[in-house]
Amino acid sequence: MNTIGTGTYGSSWRAKYFSSNLQQVLRKALVAEAVCTVDRSDSFYIHNPYSNQPTAAIQALAGTYSVSAWTVTDDTLTVTDEAIYGEHVFHFERVMNNYNLMMARMDEMAYAVAYGIDYFVVNVLCEDGTGTYTTPVGGFTAANTPVILSNLLSKVAGFSEAYNGTFLIIENTDLPGFIQWQATSGYNYADAALNNGFVARAMGVDVYVVRTGTFVSTTIGSRSDITNSGHRVFGVKNMATYAAPRGVQYEEKAVSGKTGREIFAVGYVGAKVWAQKAALIVDITIA
Repeated sequence: MNTIGTGTYGSSWRAKYFSSNLQQVLRKALVAEAVCTVDRSDSFYIHNPYSNQPTAAIQALAGTYSVSAWTVTDDTLTVTDEAIYGEHVFHFERVMNNYNLMMARMDEMAYAVAYGIDYFVVNVLCEDGTGTYTTPVGGFTAANTPVILSNLLSKVAGFSEAYNGTFLIIENTDLPGFIQWQATSGYNYADAALNNGFVARAMGVDVYVVRTGTFVSTTIGSRSDITNSGHRVFGVKNMATYAAPRGVQYEEKAVSGKTGREIFAVGYVGAKVWAQKAALIVDITIA
């Protein structure tokens, strides 16, 4: 049975079902959509082949050339994972009869699935990017932060894709050094940081902050190769795709042997750093 609260039986039920001032859980920021191309078609298989890179010859005027062979390599994204959450609401709890509470609960379930998708995508980006960088000792300190950003930008500079914009995803524990550096840098920039706190754009890089524990070394769905603890990720936007076929789905259904309804939310997810662009996603190791 679901937990009702710590008050007396009658007042707890009334508080649960008839209060219009519903507290919401602390929600973690979602970032995947800001840095990836999102495919919301019904496709569970995305085909994105690429050919080898031609290189032009530079020669004295001759009017002759060498004929080269060329190849096409298949590159695909297959959706093999899902984020899902379910609950059972018994008839005597009468939650289905209270619109405010039911809508709030559905919203929380949808968010839980959305966060699961985001968590999956961020870790795939970090794991599959082939660019690498190790920070100076101490990570994102006030002194290290501009050094880190300039070195990261140099990794992708000179590629036309860089005009899509760049991103950096860090955890909240990296922020103190960032904020201290911002507050003492220049005039307008320092004033903005002093007045408003963390400025989410630094040296042309859009900086996104996720909660501690987002970058992990563990199995996530079908991915048993995730080794991202102590890592962060930087890159050029839209060099990876995540597929979310049909978005987040919600359903309620009767269950044999139980009163009430079972409710669940599910979202399918696949993520791919495309082979030709993988070097533009940089796996950062915090030293």
